[in-house]
Parts: sequence; C-alpha cells; structure tokens
Amino acid sequence: MKTLIVVDIQNDFLPGGALAVPGGDEIISKVNNLMEIYDLVLATQDWHPPDHGSFAANHPGKVPGDIIDLNGLVQVLWPVHCVQGTVGAGYSSLLHVNKINKIYLKGTDPNIDSYSGFFDNGHRKSTGLGEFLKSRNVREVTVVGLATDYCVKFTILDSLAEGFDTIVIEDATKAVNLHKDDFGKALNEITKAGAKITDYRKIIS
Repeated sequence: MKTLIVVDIQNDFLPGGALAVPGGDEIISKVNNLMEIYDLVLATQDWHPPDHGSFAANHPGKVPGDIIDLNGLVQVLWPVHCVQGTVGAGYSSLLHVNKINKIYLKGTDPNIDSYSGFFDNGHRKSTGLGEFLKSRNVREVTVVGLATDYCVKFTILDSLAEGFDTIVIEDATKAVNLHKDDFGKALNEITKAGAKITDYRKIIS
C-alpha cells in the first residue's frame, strides 16, 4: 500500500505565520499532486496548548532560539505557534485536506515537545501512527512537509526505527534553517540512518 505522510503544513509554518518556514508554501501544489497517487495519506498536526513548555513566552527572560532543559530534555525555545483551535494551527487553505485519510496530533502535552509524528521527543508516548501503519501492513512510507530539519527529520528517523522503509521527497519539504545548511545536514543525517532521498519528478512520473 503506497503511503504518504504529510508533516505539518499548517498556517503558522507558512509565510506570514508565527514560525514561518522560508518557502514553505512552495511545496503545497506538489504535495496536493502527490496525494492523488498514494493509496493512503496520513498527516501530522502540531497542536499545542497555550502553556506549552517549548514557547519562549512561557519562560520569563527567554527568547526564541534559546535552549533550555525541559523535563530532562534539551529544548529549543520557539515563538508561540500552532496553539490548539487557532487559525495558525489549521492547515493551509491551499492544501487538499479532503485527500487526508487520518490526522495525528502532536505536541499536546505542555511538558514535552513532539517533533516526530510517531512519538514525543522523549519517546514517552506514541501518537499511534506506527501502530496504525503496522495494522495496515504498511512496509514503506514516503514523507513530505515541514520542516526538513525538525519535524520531517524526526518523523523519518522514528519511521526507520519502527522498521519502515522510508523515502523523503527532497523538493517537497523545506527547512527552518536556524543555522546555515541545516537542510543539508538533516538530509545527510536521515540518509545515514537509512532513508532514501528522491525528487518530485521521479515520483509523479
């Protein structure tokens, strides 16, 4: 069963959003086309409570980009983003959400962040994504979305660890790039872990 995982194409990660990924909107048309050719389309959605520990605003004296210890884990602090029920947490109006078969919420626990679509950052709780894929006898997944260097990367690493052959479509994902070449570093890391990298034209043709 050809399975596509669409990561976090939400308004706050698009230009004009609270945590905009440069060029994040440029991948949406590709993702829409890709959703047409996969048997199963699953999506992840950042869904933070207002008091989430990853928000710099919830730590007096801290600013986005600072790094803290959050309940035993290294945590990059972010602007307030993707708060439950807000427009920013919603999917882009350009995304063909009617093609999504199932959505997995993440980042719902204020005490721990969740980049991956499979687990929180401490692997303390599962979202249920891995279990669902196994129940459907899925062996291979393709991953697209935002952002390459965070949620896409960690979704891929967990997918590989869960035993799924994992492909990323390089030009259907964009990076935050807090540091120079974080995009390239993320691709290198997932390749070393066993992911396969391809491009949109090869898949769509």
